Amino acid sequence: MASHEDTIIQVRNFTAAYGDSVVIDDISFDVHRGEIFVILGGSGCGKSTLLKHMIGLYEPKTGSIAFGGDDIVTARGDKRVEILRRFGVMYQLGALFGSMTLLENVRLPLEEYTDLPPDAMDLIATTKLDLVGLREFAGHMPAEISGGMQKRAAIARAMALDPGILFLDEPSAGLDPITSAELDDLIKRLSRSLQITFVIVTHELPSIYAIANRVIMLDKRVKKIVADGDPNDLRENSDNPWVRQFFNRQAEEHSKP
Repeated sequence: MASHEDTIIQVRNFTAAYGDSVVIDDISFDVHRGEIFVILGGSGCGKSTLLKHMIGLYEPKTGSIAFGGDDIVTARGDKRVEILRRFGVMYQLGALFGSMTLLENVRLPLEEYTDLPPDAMDLIATTKLDLVGLREFAGHMPAEISGGMQKRAAIARAMALDPGILFLDEPSAGLDPITSAELDDLIKRLSRSLQITFVIVTHELPSIYAIANRVIMLDKRVKKIVADGDPNDLRENSDNPWVRQFFNRQAEEHSKP
């Protein structure tokens, strides 16, 4: 488990808004090196919005998002590119290019960001596919493999540049329980063997209990973080009734008017 002094991402006074509509209001948190860190909450709480800001797709209304002390919000030019290379992203639907083989998909970041010779790119891409158990499928098109395998290939592509951080958006979405559990095992293995820090958006409770070292929970009613800690501890001991209901899959009790 990472030490609390070993901060790899620092989010401070972060507010996200679409126009005048505030989605997340003035939150701060750290992600520690080597953690499997999960962002969760009910529908519409801003989980994916937060992730998209953290990877630089959107600019926050206020606040900073620093990687190793470098703020991606204010970085420009070469400095911004250098920060972007520190992490990889697996989008919710995998986002593989259907007209390219798995090998070609995994090669893309290498083609964009390096001057390596083609055979070196092929070797690295093959190695990444091997890490996720897809070496023998390198020549397949995305449509020729299962949804779970597409997610694995997307993780391989996210690892192409050897980032220290991987962002995964709803990795278990659309997968059956067995395939989802296999993906959880892969995430834990990569975390252990490569010391990758994972930041994962999900609402899948079995996955959260299986993989998360730490979670933060967003609540759209207050637009804040309402829980931060070990999910098993929060399930039993949170002083917030809604947090306990979420982790125990209980319907919310509505008082009569």
